[in-house]
Amino acid sequence: MSAKQFSIEEVAKHNKEGDLWVVVDSKVYDLSKFAGMHPGGLSVLLDEDVAGKDATEAFFSLHRYEVLQRPQYKRLQIGSIAGQEQQIFPRGIGELSKVPYAEPNWLTPGYYSPYYKDSHRKLHAAFRKFVEEVLVPDAQAREEDGKRPNPNTFLEMGKLNIIAMRLGPGPHLKGRTLMGGIVQPEEFDYFHELIMGQEIARAHSRGYQDGSGGGTYIGLPPILNFGKPALREKIAEEVFSGKKLCALAITEAFAGSDVAGLKCHAKKVDGGWVKWITNGTFADYFTVGCRTDQGGLNVLVIERGPGVETKIIKTSYSSTAGTAYITFDNVFVPEGNLLGQENKGLHVILSNFNHERWGMTTVSIAAQRLVVEECLKWASQRKVFGKPLHSQAVIRSKLAAMISRVESAQAWLENITYQMNHMKYQQQAVYLAGPIALLKKYATETAQETARDAVQIFGGRGITKSGMGRFIEHYHRTVPFDAVLGGGKFKSYSFLSRNPFDQ
Repeated sequence: MSAKQFSIEEVAKHNKEGDLWVVVDSKVYDLSKFAGMHPGGLSVLLDEDVAGKDATEAFFSLHRYEVLQRPQYKRLQIGSIAGQEQQIFPRGIGELSKVPYAEPNWLTPGYYSPYYKDSHRKLHAAFRKFVEEVLVPDAQAREEDGKRPNPNTFLEMGKLNIIAMRLGPGPHLKGRTLMGGIVQPEEFDYFHELIMGQEIARAHSRGYQDGSGGGTYIGLPPILNFGKPALREKIAEEVFSGKKLCALAITEAFAGSDVAGLKCHAKKVDGGWVKWITNGTFADYFTVGCRTDQGGLNVLVIERGPGVETKIIKTSYSSTAGTAYITFDNVFVPEGNLLGQENKGLHVILSNFNHERWGMTTVSIAAQRLVVEECLKWASQRKVFGKPLHSQAVIRSKLAAMISRVESAQAWLENITYQMNHMKYQQQAVYLAGPIALLKKYATETAQETARDAVQIFGGRGITKSGMGRFIEHYHRTVPFDAVLGGGKFKSYSFLSRNPFDQ
């Protein structure tokens, strides 16, 4: 980048085709050769308010700051305006946002929280940096091509034991070095896991969030909790290292959320099928619920092999999630691959739901907060009738509603997480099944309200897959997934799991 300085008057002389300069945030760009390749056409750059002028306001009414950070555009900068300083500074990798309400209170200077300790803050800083350096580039690339997450990404997560940490606190962390030693296994709690869930949302790619470990998050816990030692240790090490992947294969086309109505059959020679299985197209292990001859349910671990066929299901979010239709035809399953007791698989399946829904809610709330940040930035950046967009009362009303929704959901989430930290797993099933289901219902419904408001704030950009509103378009298109996954229409069936008359 050139350190040469120019005056406004000097820049003004370069205002025609073949000799075109502009100023954006005190920096001078020579667009003479680029102008003909401009996506909006040459006429946009030859506008009397752009050519040879300070085009900062015009630029930011159309573009995100990240455009200026791309190598091909950085090369166009030839200097800066003498006496002027840069006014707009993008958030750096791993840094906190300075936009109001863009971060939860515990990360906002001047605020306090009783929940978070020094180890939480250290993990947050390290994991955000990892997400933005490793996961975000892969997520955005896969959002474009629809391919599975890069296998090397899983290996990188495996080196830091991120995959193991994403499953929450427990014996599976014992003896592991977590994130380079930032947090010790015995102090890792549900707030550490909450932090990781919320930072994953920064990928701005709903399909990638699921593709980068959604199947393992819900498919591996039954193996850890109910598998025989040899099976448990073998699969856990392969998955935690990032070498293999796991998927929960429970949902069926006829049964849906009614897990007690599964039709997949298990006997000496038989088969079955499951549908809408996250990570199914590239998973190595499947945790499968199936009906027995006695009428009960068994949960089996089935390894990819003869008789297992997976086909991709196209959904409205990226196929990088690996959503699959899976058939099992005469698949041999060793007796040691049974999870839990014979004909008592429903207990194995249902024991997984609370943690699954809680985890989904952490990401959902964080994604909603990121949309609030995008809307606050755009409302300050966009000019209408000569004033910032937020000068309109209707816009301020929408922003206030968005903030209220995400702040209330975050407070509820942290309260439940605190209870989880102080309850044994069995107690959580009794006291928290209902609150977690209700929180998921609240968070995912308010998320859809926020998505609709965000599109209205961004206008046409909010339904465009590129440019300033691309994150809003993606969020609006994919946000219904959060309400469907993890129980769908029956997500609140357990809200009275604790007898209200039992004193």
